[in-house]
Formats: sequence, structure tokens, C-alpha cells
Amino acid sequence: MSKTFGAKKSRPVGRWKRLLILLAVLLLIPALQVAIARFVNPPRTLPMLLEQGGALISRQAHAPLRYQWIGLEQIPEMFLKHLWISEDQRFFQHDGFDWKEIDLAREKAGRTGKPVRGASTITNQCARSIFLWQGRSWIRKGLESYYTIWMEMLLPKRRILELYANVIEMGPGIYGVEAAAQHYFGVSPRRLTRTQSALLAAVLPNPKRWNPAHPDRALRRREQRILAREREARFPAGLLR
Repeated sequence: MSKTFGAKKSRPVGRWKRLLILLAVLLLIPALQVAIARFVNPPRTLPMLLEQGGALISRQAHAPLRYQWIGLEQIPEMFLKHLWISEDQRFFQHDGFDWKEIDLAREKAGRTGKPVRGASTITNQCARSIFLWQGRSWIRKGLESYYTIWMEMLLPKRRILELYANVIEMGPGIYGVEAAAQHYFGVSPRRLTRTQSALLAAVLPNPKRWNPAHPDRALRRREQRILAREREARFPAGLLR
């Protein structure tokens, strides 16, 4: 009788133990992925694979995937500064979350009644551009935050910016500054003009809609704001060496 009772009691304990081990493994997978990304340049990202897979399933004509990795030393400081101005000027000060921007976004959402938007940091965007899918679900947002924490713990800012400049979507099927510069302007990033560089950085809120080679008024306004801020903003280039 006692043996039977002990066996029954041990089963739930064993089940909980296995569940805890599984949970620990799942929680550590992002840490392992981020640790690998510190030393290995991504051959493909999840958004790239999903885009290619979706095109194969639908069998519809689609833009070819354009993605070519280049090192941070090959990316002009001018473009990195434009990227920083456009997306996250407190990138070098925050821990992956810009709480000031988050508070401002919440205040705006409270006034307008619209969902909170516009507070993503470069690290947030980099995390979802490598490891996650597109969308606005709370699950994806939670995973994005979890990856962001690991990226800020395991990667130097220099590496995060290098990853971001190479994997961010800059047009339909176009990922990273090298592919974008070649596709839109027929030059390497080092040969971009100031205007071209600012236009590439300006498309990032909506890369599928805007075309830097044929900018509309809205894109021109963003480009002009970036160039205007460039004269005043001090980009901490020394932190990238």
C-alpha cells in the first residue's frame, strides 16, 4: 500500500520536474541565439525565411531576396548617424528600452485613444528583425522584449548597430544598407551622397511603402528633418571603435 502511494506521489513530482527543465531550456534558447549572433553574421533571418517561404507557398511573383553582409568598418559613419537620428538618438544611453519615449508614447495614446506606437529602440527593432516575425501581438512584443534584454546583456552597442544596419528591411525583399544602396542607387554604401544616405534612413518606418529612389513628399520631409538634425546632433562615433 505504501509503495503504491509513494509511486503515485512521485509521478506529479517527476512531471513538474520535467516541465521546469523544459521551461528552463526554452528560456535559455534566446540567450544562446544572441550569444551566437555576437560572433556569427546571420546567413538569413527569420523574416527573410518567412518571406521566402510565403512566396513559395503562394507561388506568386515576388521580389528576389537581396541581402549582403558588410562589416561595420565598411558602413560610412554618415549613414550610421542618419540611422541613429532617424530611429533612436538615445541608443547609446539606454539599456534597450527608452523609457522617456515610452512615457511620451503612452501620453499620446491616452490623448488620441490609439494604441501605443513609436517607442521602439534600435535594439528592439534589431531583435525582431533577426529572431521574430512581423506583427503586433502581445506574444511577439513580449518575446521582443525578452530578446532585447539578452542582446543588451551579451552584445556591445557596436555589434547591435552592425547587426541592425545589415538586417533591417529597407524595401520589399531588401535587407540591409549594402543591398539597399546597390538596389536604389547603384552604389556601395561608401559612395552614397548625404541625401541618398538620409533617404535610406528615412524609409525605415515604412520600407514597403516608400521608395528612396522616388521619394514622395512625406519621405522628403523625413529626409529633411534628418539632415537638419545632423548639424546639431553629436553622434558618439568613438563608441564604435
